[in-house]
Amino acid sequence: MSRTARAEISCWDGEHTFQLRIGELRLLQEKCDAGPQHIFTRLGDGTWRLDDIRETLRLGLIGAGLEQQTALDLIKRHVDTVPLLENVEAARAVILAVLVGVEDEKLGKSAPAKETDLPHSPGESSASPASTAPGS
Repeated sequence: MSRTARAEISCWDGEHTFQLRIGELRLLQEKCDAGPQHIFTRLGDGTWRLDDIRETLRLGLIGAGLEQQTALDLIKRHVDTVPLLENVEAARAVILAVLVGVEDEKLGKSAPAKETDLPHSPGESSASPASTAPGS
């Protein structure tokens, strides 16, 4: 199973794809004067700065393939005009995807257990001798 830093996040007006590749990460470090782990920590402990949120989301949209102007328009509409705390968790999720990766595969239902995989219930025949004599 492979991992990628591409994350599908439900925010704003639906599902959006974010990805911070090396180029976006370098720009983010410059804008925030911090590396990804430091930004993640700040987003988690409440010591974040505006660009920790705004630039993480903007660059994440661009890294996922959105045109720069379209990404900026989304940021202006959904980040710049709302209370800042509304976007902290989304920015944190984008950074987390870079730090630990995101599963590429969708997990489905597991196959039903085979009869041979199930534990024996009491009274079922088994190769082991009974621990007590019948009827005792």
